[in-house]
Amino acid sequence: MTDNTKPQSTAPNAAPQAPASASPTANPTGRRKGLTIVAAAVVVGAIAWGGWHWVVARNYQSTDNAYVAGNVVQITPQVGGTVISIGADDTDYVKAGQVLVQLDPADYLVQLAQAEAQLSQTARQTRTLYANNAPLAAQVAQREADLLRLKADAAKASDDVERRRPLTATGAVGKEEFDHAKAVATAASNAVVAADAAVRAAKAQLAAAEAQTKGTTAEDFPAVMAAAAKVREAYLSLQRTRLISPVDGYVAKRGVQLGQRVAAGAPMMTVVDLHNLWVDANFKESQLADLRMGQKVELTADVYGDKTPYEGKVVGLGAGTGAAFSLLPAQNATGNWIKVVQRVPVRVSLDPEALKQHPLRVGLSMDVKVDIRDKDGLALANAPRITPVAQTAVYDGTLAQAEERIQHIISGDKLPALTSLSKLPAALPEAAATPANAEPAKQEQQLAQ
Repeated sequence: MTDNTKPQSTAPNAAPQAPASASPTANPTGRRKGLTIVAAAVVVGAIAWGGWHWVVARNYQSTDNAYVAGNVVQITPQVGGTVISIGADDTDYVKAGQVLVQLDPADYLVQLAQAEAQLSQTARQTRTLYANNAPLAAQVAQREADLLRLKADAAKASDDVERRRPLTATGAVGKEEFDHAKAVATAASNAVVAADAAVRAAKAQLAAAEAQTKGTTAEDFPAVMAAAAKVREAYLSLQRTRLISPVDGYVAKRGVQLGQRVAAGAPMMTVVDLHNLWVDANFKESQLADLRMGQKVELTADVYGDKTPYEGKVVGLGAGTGAAFSLLPAQNATGNWIKVVQRVPVRVSLDPEALKQHPLRVGLSMDVKVDIRDKDGLALANAPRITPVAQTAVYDGTLAQAEERIQHIISGDKLPALTSLSKLPAALPEAAATPANAEPAKQEQQLAQ
């Protein structure tokens, strides 16, 4: 049996199969060109940055760890009482001398009436004491006159005895008559001794009275002055039931309510003077070498952006780092020590005109750049401050009415007891009358931005 099956032959003209994938050949020339361009760009950028740093950046020290600060005035009562009126609320603008809180003055009116009554009684007793000096002096003069008269009588009685003594021996004068003359002389002598004692007693009484009043008048007598001081104290307590704003500013954090019983020293509200602000910029310790007082400063606030720059100057450098004055200072005397770059606060003043145009708030973030080219200033102040940091005149004249009433009481004038608080001092009529919303709308609009 033959096998008829034949194997198929491969066609001689069949084309060979192409590979599945082919890798492209690299272009070393193009790669070198690209790397050269990148390297050239890096070199040019480094040169530009170095030139900028040499010309500009090295002359400035900057930080964004800076915040607006100002005088935050706490309104606290000096006396306790019940709140019967609240004159300002949060965000209100207040003037210096404006009444912010009124406490119930009833108890202090009673205390003032008691103090004035005591002063009146003391003044009358003092005037009586001064008036007694004249009768005592007259009594001394009378006692001295009596003493002179008795001395004259005693001398006459003694002469009668001596005149009768030789006559007794001749019998011209009887013994009974002579004894009577001697008795009269003895009585007269005793009367002189008694009169002399009375003179000394009267002089001692006068000296004691004059010692109490010597070098003083009825107005400045110690007891009167003490009673007058009690009147001033009561009057001050009465006036302090009315809490007034010591500065112009804006109310923040009102924490008092109507009818609340408050104690002395309890915080009631805060007044912030936004017209006098500064910036506390915290610089790294490595940035302090060239910082000096008086150097110019450029500032920007996050609230307005870079388009609203502020101008200022360095007015002082802190005496220590923030960590040194923290509540819990760092303790590095351990084996677990890691160096942390410290920062020192630098105070920068702000231009008041810029603050009027673009108001800031306490606590806002600032970017600070100090021009350190001028190194003629001091790193630390070397002279004490001449002018006070802050002051107010709203409390001047508080005792004017009290002094007037004291003088009338000492003089013996009858005055009716106070039944209400007196008006604010005349030096502050506008401050007392200006309402909280009397500030122009333009300024309120600026602050609302």
